[in-house]
Amino acid sequence: MTDFVVVIPARYASVRLPGKPLRDINGKPMIQHVYERGKESSASKVVIATDDQRIADAAEGFGATVCMTGDQHRSGSERIAEVCDIMNWDDDRVVVNLQGDEPAMPATLIDQCAALLDDHSADIATLASPIASQRDFDNPNVVKVITNDAGNAIYFSRAAIPYDRSEGESDAAMSAAMHHHGIYAYRCGVLRRLVTAEPSKIERSEQLEQLRALSLGMTIRVGIPEQRPGVGVDTEDDLVAAGRELS
Repeated sequence: MTDFVVVIPARYASVRLPGKPLRDINGKPMIQHVYERGKESSASKVVIATDDQRIADAAEGFGATVCMTGDQHRSGSERIAEVCDIMNWDDDRVVVNLQGDEPAMPATLIDQCAALLDDHSADIATLASPIASQRDFDNPNVVKVITNDAGNAIYFSRAAIPYDRSEGESDAAMSAAMHHHGIYAYRCGVLRRLVTAEPSKIERSEQLEQLRALSLGMTIRVGIPEQRPGVGVDTEDDLVAAGRELS
């Protein structure tokens, strides 16, 4: 497998859960759990990227490598692109974006996502699982992805896609879509191109950055994870659920 690094973008501000990276899960700040998942992977280096000194202090306290970035970034991808420049990583370096609110992301899936870029026809790699329920299919907070026969993304949406016109096959559409997980692998050169491009119309509509990549003609390879990731944390209830999964 291609050598890769993990970068964990972490910001203090969160509308639904302020101070999210430092919220306690089973006696540790959430960002520490995420860092430990990164260290359990095959990554040659794991870096926490933040613009907040409180997060940096906590991360350094449990022995993490920290890269301080600017506070102007609109997304984790932009923050990671700055890390690529600060670290002077070349365009071919593979970076996995492990989001700072995924404390229960299995290390094996980090490796799996990075390995998808062993195929150089892919610009970006990510993971998606079969839709678990009709409720998830209809939920705009569950991002759906549909792929072509080669396993490359056609479109991502918060809407229930594809639309089901079948008769007597109520689950036909749901079985054609997958539940997208918020983990990405890309080469630094691809990431640099992505973050310097203007947001596309479909990105602005859906508020999904990966649609910018599709608008630019990039190929996003979608792998089905070997096991379903644990819960991502956006709410107080998610914190409780993550605590149960990590206990």
